[in-house]
Amino acid sequence: MSIPVDWSDLPPELLEMIAKKLNIHKDYVRFRAVCLAWRNAAPKIPRHLPCQLPWLMLPRRTNQDPQSNHRSFISLSDDKIHLLNLPEDSDSHRRCGSSHGWLVILEETPSISILNPLTQSKHQLPPLSSFPNVTKFDPCEIGREYTLKTSDGDVYTCNSKEMRDSFIKKVIFSSSPSNEDLDYYAVAILNQTGDLAYCKKGDQCWKFIDDANSFCEDVIFHKGYFSAVSKYGTIAVCDVNGSSPVVSFIETPRQIGGDMQYLVPWKDELLLVTRYMEVEFNMDQNKLDILYKTTEFRVYKLVSNGPKWESMSELDGWALFVGENCSISFRAYEYPGCKGNCIYFTDDYSEWNYNGANGSHDLGIYDLENGCVEPLPCYPEKFYNGRRWPPPIWITPRVGGSTSVDYEKNV
Repeated sequence: MSIPVDWSDLPPELLEMIAKKLNIHKDYVRFRAVCLAWRNAAPKIPRHLPCQLPWLMLPRRTNQDPQSNHRSFISLSDDKIHLLNLPEDSDSHRRCGSSHGWLVILEETPSISILNPLTQSKHQLPPLSSFPNVTKFDPCEIGREYTLKTSDGDVYTCNSKEMRDSFIKKVIFSSSPSNEDLDYYAVAILNQTGDLAYCKKGDQCWKFIDDANSFCEDVIFHKGYFSAVSKYGTIAVCDVNGSSPVVSFIETPRQIGGDMQYLVPWKDELLLVTRYMEVEFNMDQNKLDILYKTTEFRVYKLVSNGPKWESMSELDGWALFVGENCSISFRAYEYPGCKGNCIYFTDDYSEWNYNGANGSHDLGIYDLENGCVEPLPCYPEKFYNGRRWPPPIWITPRVGGSTSVDYEKNV
């Protein structure tokens, strides 16, 4: 005769040990939902969890109610769509990066907001008007609200939409803004000038990393420093911890070819990912339309003896995620729904607001072993008529820091 077991009577220390063995957010949430004893044994904020497989944040659907604040996020691990209420991401806003689970959001004001979609936490970065090359902001000057100066001393103006849409390419963080006890740095790549700018948590203005101009293809935080890459594969290593930035360079033989470059941390090493595209320019009813499609990726590993970039034909079972997000890599077999030796990419080529333009978003999965581009199996293309702006973006779901929002209610 079997003796019935009351699972709620398990010792709290054993439950805590089991909870710490869980590495997937969804499993942790379900663990806490079993009963009150299990919930009390596992902290509400699971600080032990590793970085989670990215979700794909989708644009508004073509037929979506304009008054709706809901945004759709696709989870690759279970092919499910999660709806989150994000009034901060309206049609008048633009996303210009995701890093450590936070979105960077611009609008038609100088404000630069950062938002954690899961916890609804929100902070502010220094405004657009505080960049060193912005000499004046006057909201009364309709159509030319911003006055800017080039490095050569030339002066020009931009309107609020132009600044929102094309001034900043991408923003990344050194660590998660969720941790209120720690400082973090943000680095922004500027689109038109190729400058890198940075700020520290609590700063009121942005500062240029003067020696790193033109290293504007991509930037990541790697081994305690920001590393930025040029079009030709040279790396600028930027230390922004002191009173002024210190920049050193990793001079590699010039990389020729490709349309875009990404830096990706992989294991304990650094990868250069080169993206090749087919681009067409069409005039339709006196309107310029750019059609583009990714055809290939090539991957190189940084070899310190040289230094040089060494070509790679496979990723040892890892997967890379690139786009407007902070580039990231995962050991695929540890994450359901993730395919190894593949590059998951999103549409981050165009710098202009192409809402409603012809064609579809340039996103998918590139298999490095067979050289083929596959569609994302979970992407609901039927909901979109033409390209929608802003484009889809990868974001790593992350909770942490001080918040009153119950994570279980958001997934």
